[in-house]
Amino acid sequence: MAEDSRNIVYSTHSSPEEQQVSSPKKATMASGGTIKIQREKKGRRGKTVTVIYGLSGDLKELQRELQKHCGTGGSSKNGCIEIQGDQGKKIKTYLEEKGFKPKLSGGY
Repeated sequence: MAEDSRNIVYSTHSSPEEQQVSSPKKATMASGGTIKIQREKKGRRGKTVTVIYGLSGDLKELQRELQKHCGTGGSSKNGCIEIQGDQGKKIKTYLEEKGFKPKLSGGY
């Protein structure tokens, strides 16, 4: 057997250079241009949650950054990010540093 013989089982691309890796779409502002940061308590058994509306794209990365910045837990559901606790002012300053235009609303 030759030293440079290769056992290619199956390939859909003719060369590795043709393979293109698509990067996930980062979180961006929705068509309105502003992001609403709102404090909610209703339906959460008395616990306060800060909800961020008006974002589109991949919210998981921004959610993790906000969780780390605030030191709390959170999740992203239905096109919005939820961060545990009353974190509105921290989130607003962080998003302004990132280049977004956030507004505090709903209890602030």
